[in-house]
Amino acid sequence: MFYWFLKFVALGPLLKLVFRPYADGVDHVPAEGPAILASNHLSYADWLFMPLVVPRKVSFVAKAEYFTTPGIKGWLQKTFFSGTGNIPIDRAGADAAAGALLSAKKVLGEGELFGIYPEGTRSHDGRLYRGKTGIARLALETGVPVVPVAVVGTDVVAPPGKKFGRWTRPHVRFGKPLDFSRYAGMENDRFILRSITDEIMYEIMRLSGQEYVDMYATRAKEESKKADSAKGDEQRKPAA
Repeated sequence: MFYWFLKFVALGPLLKLVFRPYADGVDHVPAEGPAILASNHLSYADWLFMPLVVPRKVSFVAKAEYFTTPGIKGWLQKTFFSGTGNIPIDRAGADAAAGALLSAKKVLGEGELFGIYPEGTRSHDGRLYRGKTGIARLALETGVPVVPVAVVGTDVVAPPGKKFGRWTRPHVRFGKPLDFSRYAGMENDRFILRSITDEIMYEIMRLSGQEYVDMYATRAKEESKKADSAKGDEQRKPAA
């Protein structure tokens, strides 16, 4: 109830009025039954605008801190995130991927839509990074279609590392559902999992127009931080 209240009464109409998001290919999202919506990840605002243009409920996994913070702030966070279809997951745990997979299977088993960011984290520079193979395993173990999604402009509205950005109209593009039933029973073959994941990422790249980098986003962020730190150290060196 809270999900639909936010979408159609409270938050949704406000976002539509202010930002006027628009979408292409919404008809590619199944009108009923389970499906995986695999999207690029430019901003924390992605999970607001993508479900906003889909008539059905979309569930995501969210970091556990949003559900365990004490006090009034914690209660408000937990109420908001659980009410908007988010499922808590401890991303720092050793079995975080397994936990996310179980949560996704539960959502899909109930015939609903599950949203996932194959990159695993937000892009820090607007480029599209290598996808993690968990999405391929999920697709094979559940047998549901994967709908590639590209969200464009959310990194302008809410840039990484900043609370506010500039106004623009977010654009959401949905591609044709991808069927991987030809690989049924091969979910333990790492080469098949990589092939499926790369196919999904290619479709996301085609829809988003992003530059693709064959590197995991987490590693790219670490290298970027090291480069910035080294640059800062160099600038702080006293002149000879």
